[in-house]
Amino acid sequence: MRKFNIRKVLDGLTAVSSSASASAAAQQQQAGNRESEIQETLQSEHFQLCKTVRHGFPYQPSALAFDPVQKILAIGTQTGALRLFGRPGVECYCQHDSGAAVIQLQFLINEGALVSALADDTLHLWNLRQKRPAILHSLKFNRERITFCHLPFQSKWLYVGTERGNIHIVNVESFTLSGYVIMWNKAIELSSKSHPGPIVHISDNPMDEGKLLIGFESGTVVLWDLKSKKADYRYTHDEAIHSVAWHHEGKQFICSHSDGTLTIWNVKSPTKPFQTITPHGKQLKDGKKPEPCKPILKVEYKTTRAGEPFIILSGGLSYDTVGRRPCLTVMHGKSTAVLEMDYSIVDFLTLCETPYPNDFQEPYAVVVLLEKDLVLIDLAQNGYPIFENPYPLTIHESPVTCCEYFADCPVDLIPALYSVGARQKRQGYSKKEWPISGGNWGLITQSYPEIIITGHADGSIKFWDASAITLQVLYKLKTAKVFEKSRNKDDRPNTDIVDEDPYAIQIISWCPESRMLCIAGVSAHVIIYRFSKQEVTAEVIPMLEVRLLYEINDVETPDGDQVPPLPTPGTGSNPQSIVPQSHPSTSSSSSDGLRDNVPCLKVKNSPLKQSPGYQIELVIQLVWVSGEPPQQITSLAVNSAYGLVVFGNSNGIAMVDYLQKTVLLNLGTIELYGSNDPYRREPRSPRKTRQPSGAGLCDINEGTVVPEDRCKSPTSDVKDNSFSRSRSSSVTSIDKESREAISALHFCETFTRKADTSPSPCLWVGTTLGTVLVIVLNLPPGGEQRLLQPVIVSPSGTILRLKGAILRMAFLDTTGSLVPPAHEPWREHNVPEDKDEKDKLKKRRPVSVSPSSSQEISENQYAVICSEKQAKVISLPSQNCIYKQNITETSFVLRGDIVALSNSICLACFCANGHIMTFSLPSLRPLLDVYYLPLTNMRIARTFCFTNNGQALYLVSPTEIQRLTYSQEICENLQEMLGELFTPVETPEAPNRGFFKGLFGGGAQSLDREELFGESASGKASRSLAQHIPGPGGIEGVKGAASGVVGELARARLALDERGQKLGELEEKTAAMLYSADSFSKHAHEMMLKYKDKKWYQF
Repeated sequence: MRKFNIRKVLDGLTAVSSSASASAAAQQQQAGNRESEIQETLQSEHFQLCKTVRHGFPYQPSALAFDPVQKILAIGTQTGALRLFGRPGVECYCQHDSGAAVIQLQFLINEGALVSALADDTLHLWNLRQKRPAILHSLKFNRERITFCHLPFQSKWLYVGTERGNIHIVNVESFTLSGYVIMWNKAIELSSKSHPGPIVHISDNPMDEGKLLIGFESGTVVLWDLKSKKADYRYTHDEAIHSVAWHHEGKQFICSHSDGTLTIWNVKSPTKPFQTITPHGKQLKDGKKPEPCKPILKVEYKTTRAGEPFIILSGGLSYDTVGRRPCLTVMHGKSTAVLEMDYSIVDFLTLCETPYPNDFQEPYAVVVLLEKDLVLIDLAQNGYPIFENPYPLTIHESPVTCCEYFADCPVDLIPALYSVGARQKRQGYSKKEWPISGGNWGLITQSYPEIIITGHADGSIKFWDASAITLQVLYKLKTAKVFEKSRNKDDRPNTDIVDEDPYAIQIISWCPESRMLCIAGVSAHVIIYRFSKQEVTAEVIPMLEVRLLYEINDVETPDGDQVPPLPTPGTGSNPQSIVPQSHPSTSSSSSDGLRDNVPCLKVKNSPLKQSPGYQIELVIQLVWVSGEPPQQITSLAVNSAYGLVVFGNSNGIAMVDYLQKTVLLNLGTIELYGSNDPYRREPRSPRKTRQPSGAGLCDINEGTVVPEDRCKSPTSDVKDNSFSRSRSSSVTSIDKESREAISALHFCETFTRKADTSPSPCLWVGTTLGTVLVIVLNLPPGGEQRLLQPVIVSPSGTILRLKGAILRMAFLDTTGSLVPPAHEPWREHNVPEDKDEKDKLKKRRPVSVSPSSSQEISENQYAVICSEKQAKVISLPSQNCIYKQNITETSFVLRGDIVALSNSICLACFCANGHIMTFSLPSLRPLLDVYYLPLTNMRIARTFCFTNNGQALYLVSPTEIQRLTYSQEICENLQEMLGELFTPVETPEAPNRGFFKGLFGGGAQSLDREELFGESASGKASRSLAQHIPGPGGIEGVKGAASGVVGELARARLALDERGQKLGELEEKTAAMLYSADSFSKHAHEMMLKYKDKKWYQF
């Protein structure tokens, strides 16, 4: 696979002199020469570009929230993204425009709304009652920095703590500030001389809404009486506070500190803690204080009716546990469980049966947000097992190095992959259902199967079911298990050509019909796999070693007419050029002591047990030649009908018959031209430098520097200087030009020469200098003969030229339909066949879709060739260029695919300048040109791919796949396909206070916050303190079917819950019902009058 460098975009490419009008005139002239017109059905109106869904783990997570009634989880990230998760298959991605980090999230529980607090000191109210959530209101703080927010259950008043130690109160209905402010100097002791630090915690007493507990970073905690506007109690501790949590009875609270201690306080005893615990401290003798530990970053205190309370905390390990993984500690009664995590803990939440803070909490699970994973722990089962995560969050388990996307696959593929993948699942998960179960699925309007394949840095390959905008892992293949592993760095073979990740996948070639899979890895290795449902053991792993080199002893070529014979054996198309052995050679050095004939990796020489799924057919490795490392593979193709695999790099091309396990072709790139080489070159030996690792393949941490000379695309056209790119690499221009790499390969059955009267099997080869060459394949008959007689390959002499490196080739028949490469249908190879089957096999021919001989032979096929700069359609067998389109003058195409859409086909291109374009076929009319996203990093260039039916994807971050569509039909149906996050759910009943508590005034005390915080009581807030910004969610709300009436009713119910005085059980319920009915009627009438005479476009 070719590597790209982002700097190419800015390399000052000069525009080509020929203008668009001139090329258009030339096209019209050529069009007149065509013998038959093909009716094209695709028009511009069939195309529209939009993002569909984002899959994977939220990159750089920073905040977590859960709605216990709706059962929806929200995760915020450091880049301002918001990901919402419901039941498996219900996911949603939103983005704050500012891109500032999300520091806190708060659900309006069971209201279908969410408040986000960002690092740029803004608060946003999200409406979740529509399929694509939108911001209803925003509030920007100007003078103070937000550090902590708290929204009590069923309240419309949000407490906002700041860095200065003050608390402001926001009305979440209108998103305006109340005039009521709690100033830090009023909250702390008057005698205190120092500032208490930022607010790190706010919560109301579960049993008395009028008492607010305020935690300051320095260690001071204040219980503030909202009505009397003064502090009831102040609790001081000499260690900094990280978090605070209440016992549900409101008589005790617990604080976590920076020295690894927990302090439990009785509300009415502020002088000293009731108890101090150091969960991970070593208890010293003589009654001394335990040694200090790492800070406890968060603590939660959850009660149960039947037993002891749970104290759950993150952090707090002793300082001597060096190298220990991050831990979550669960203390329950006398038992303490320390649960080790794979990554550092960002946040955690305990999921409880009730949303009411003044009831027994009954915790049943803990959701732990890690830096690169999401873990759910079952608290109800012994040993605290984890739940099996149903979301596709393991895309980045090992960094993704390449992607392929296949839409409209054979229908039996997904069940086949699922059945072999099901055996790979881990055991020991919780037996319970996944507890995040909110939302509803969308309607499935697509019925075709879609598969995504990801290649990874550790050599693994994952197959994903991507049908109908969902994603689910089907099967994982570990390609590295065929090689001997080095136990440590010193033990590594000195033949490595990369510093790390020697098994990283670079290119994937897959034939869905025959299920043949071929991969090329970073250590110049190719592995061919066959799919089987049977388990087998390979006694000896079949392998070939190939000397593919590019070396002429610095002889000046006469004039490009003749190429001097290559002195090193093994470069001719001689099948004997391989090292004929099944395991790595022991002759690791040539006579002058240089490494020679050794591959980069060592294949295992012990029997290999292969599970059902993909099993090794053949391993091919390029070897070192006279001290020179093999160059990485830049292109790869496999064909099941012909039994051939072909690959190329900057040295040349090799073709292997994987059925007979022989090398058929092994040529330097120059030799492909024969006597037709258009360049006067001075070839050189490969550079004697160790290749850097993976060339930016593995950028999980985003900061990879891409070595320049390996990622630059070589110059597009040597003759035309207006296209040659400025190169600042150390390689000389002559050497760069002479190192022409193979950039595209395509097996097909077509016309190879102008004089051909019928199509025949052949291989089309594209190079980085814009040349297309054709190699003829002479295949023996099928059956046993195929294994006995050799395949004969010979260059045809056909040469075509384009500007820029060749990216993609395809073929159309007379009607303009795509001619897919020939393939063999899949069959089980590990089952012995009876005689009848063998006879059938002898007679069977590969599935080939070449045009029937009855069709007119002249102008029988069209070749579509796409390069970095242009596309051409060439008529075959005459080889006349009938259409040409200069795709880009100042940039270059990163990915071009010929894809099916709406019963037709088109060419889809993604350019380095961020444009996505489509062209009709065969006439190459521009149909779509949209600026989508600039190429900001190598990961996008490496993973962007188009597929059939208007689908495309790329890796938007190291952990997430972004899918998009260029089909207008899918854009129209997308709203229906998306899941719904909000579903109407009855809020659970409030806990019963009991007879005696009601009689003697015990139990929860309510507070009329409207009376305290409303404008009439507290006045207006300072205008300069915060600025209200209306959100774009209003009209979106109407579109998304979250009608204003529903919103108004929700607000009415919220207001009612605030103001309802609890005068007694029966009276309270009766009054509430009457008020609710009255309010419902009033608001419904108001809304009806408001919208009665408005047209749809006035909303």
